[in-house]
Amino acid sequence: MAGLTLRDVRKSYGATQVMHGVDLDIDDGEFVVFVGPSGCGKSTLLRMIAGLEEISSGSVSIDGKEVNEVAASKRGVAMVFQSYALYPHMTVYKNMAFGLKQAKTDPAEIDRRVKGAAEILQITDYLDRSPRNLSGGQRQRVAIGRAIVRDPKVFLFDEPLSNLDAALRVQTRLEIARLHERLKTTMIYVTHDQVEAMTLADKIVVLRDGRIEQVGSPIDLYERPENLFVAQFIGSPKMNVFSAGDLAPNASKVLGRDVAATDQVGLRPENMVESDADNTVVEGRLELVENLGEYALVHLITASGIEFIAKSAKPPAAEKGSAVGFTIAPELAHYFDIKTGLRS
Repeated sequence: MAGLTLRDVRKSYGATQVMHGVDLDIDDGEFVVFVGPSGCGKSTLLRMIAGLEEISSGSVSIDGKEVNEVAASKRGVAMVFQSYALYPHMTVYKNMAFGLKQAKTDPAEIDRRVKGAAEILQITDYLDRSPRNLSGGQRQRVAIGRAIVRDPKVFLFDEPLSNLDAALRVQTRLEIARLHERLKTTMIYVTHDQVEAMTLADKIVVLRDGRIEQVGSPIDLYERPENLFVAQFIGSPKMNVFSAGDLAPNASKVLGRDVAATDQVGLRPENMVESDADNTVVEGRLELVENLGEYALVHLITASGIEFIAKSAKPPAAEKGSAVGFTIAPELAHYFDIKTGLRS
C-alpha cells in the first residue's frame, strides 16, 4: 500500500494546456474517485499517475518517491481499463497469470496468486474458460483479478463499469467496494457517474477543464459545495438555481436571509416540499410529472421562465398548468455569488 502526492502537475499537447497545475494528496489505503464531465482531464490525470502519459511539468510521488522518470511497469500500480483488454485466445487463468509470467515469477507463486485472486472475486469456476464464454461482469472481474495478482501499491480504475448494463453496474460496484474493504489498498477510480462517486469514495476529486474544483468526502461535497459547478454536478436530479427575481415575495422571510441581486439561491429537488402561499420560496407552473413509483419528479417553470424540478414522495394533486408553491428548510438552501459562482 502507498499514498500519492501530486504537485503542480501540468500536461500540454503542443501549445494546448489540458491540465493546469494539479495539487493533490491521497492517503495510504484511501479510495479516491476522480469525477467530472467528459473532457475534464480525469482519465489524463489517471494515466499520468500510471506512467502511460508523460507529465509536462510538476511531480508525481508514490510512497514518498518521485516517479516522473520511472517506467509504468516499475511504479507499483495496476490499472483496470474500461475495455477489459483480455487476451481472447487465453483462458481466464492464463490471462491473470500473463503479467507475472512475463516478470519471470516462480510458477508456484503465480498459481498461489491467481487462485487467491479468483477466490476473492468468486471466479474460481471460470479459470479454465476463455473470455468469450463469460458475461461482461465476469470479464470485468477477470480484469480486476489480473490487477490483484500483481499485488500493487495502488489500483487505478478507468471507468471500469461503462460497458456494463445497469444491473451489472450496481453489482460490480458493490464488488469493488468489498474488494477495497478486504485489500485496504489505495485505489483511484475515474468515472463521469456521480452516483458511483458518491457510493464508492472516501474522497471525491471534482475536475473541470483540467483543474480541481473541490476535494472532499461525498457528504461534504453534497452538503457544502464550494461553488455552483460542484453544487450542480453532485446530486441527482441536479440542484435548482434561482436569482432573487425568480423567488416568491415571502422568500427572504422564509429563508431568514435577504436575497440580494448578487445572489444565486440553490435548492436541491429532494429538499423542496409543497407549501401554502405564506411559506412559499419559489412557485412554478406544473409542466410534467414523472411518477416513478418510489417517488415522483415534478417539473415546473417559474413566471420568469426558469425550469426546475421537485422530488416528492407522491405526485402533487394540482392539475397540469396550475401554480404550485414550494418551500425549504432555511439551513438546506445554498447561496452563490452570481459573478464568480463561489459559495457566499
